[in-house]
Amino acid sequence: MLDLILPPRAFDGGAALTSGLSAQAWSRITFLDGPVCDGCGAAFAFDAGEVRCVLCQTRPRAFARARAACLYDEHSRDLILKLKHADRTDLSGLFARWLSRSAADLLDEAQAVVPVPMHPSRLLKRRYNQAAEIARPLCAMTGRTYLPDALVRRRDTDSQGGKSADGRRRNVAAAFAVPERRRHRVIGRRVLLVDDVLTTGATAEGCARALLAAGATQVSLAVVARVTEMQARPI
Repeated sequence: MLDLILPPRAFDGGAALTSGLSAQAWSRITFLDGPVCDGCGAAFAFDAGEVRCVLCQTRPRAFARARAACLYDEHSRDLILKLKHADRTDLSGLFARWLSRSAADLLDEAQAVVPVPMHPSRLLKRRYNQAAEIARPLCAMTGRTYLPDALVRRRDTDSQGGKSADGRRRNVAAAFAVPERRRHRVIGRRVLLVDDVLTTGATAEGCARALLAAGATQVSLAVVARVTEMQARPI
């Protein structure tokens, strides 16, 4: 009755679909439903099965597999930045639903979900970690164990924006760790790492290495959006 009197509004301001977006906004998002690279989640032009792109074949990553819900472009960027910088934590449930679909195969094999951590000083300024805001409802809707504090960021690293792939890797080198008192929570477990955007994968690899060093048997990655290879190269 209330919806008839006051129709729900979409996150982008239009009339809401069940997806939480207006029909116009929904049609503009480039969802990566497949086929995709089994290693990094990049889109393929045709379905060749569970194969990996040339980059993943030539330089294996620390995380075993990755999936992204959509392409990071001018249409998805605004929504992601609203969650990240504009206190729009109400978007976290929407992104969690996207991940529950795009990363369904990774969730099936995962025994625990860990968000990419934020350094305490940055968390104090922002008041919340956008990766954790997405991971929490994702666990609630899929029944996976949520480990929000299994992984910590030991250094307050510079922004990754504008850095080359090598620069990004150096920036986050040894920045992540699993505290000794929390190792028992990841030992012998298959872990799904959650973040908002995948660019070069440097941050995800740093997190994956820390989890594997702590005893995780496998680390996979689920992100809301991923950039193309051309976007990942700084101009």
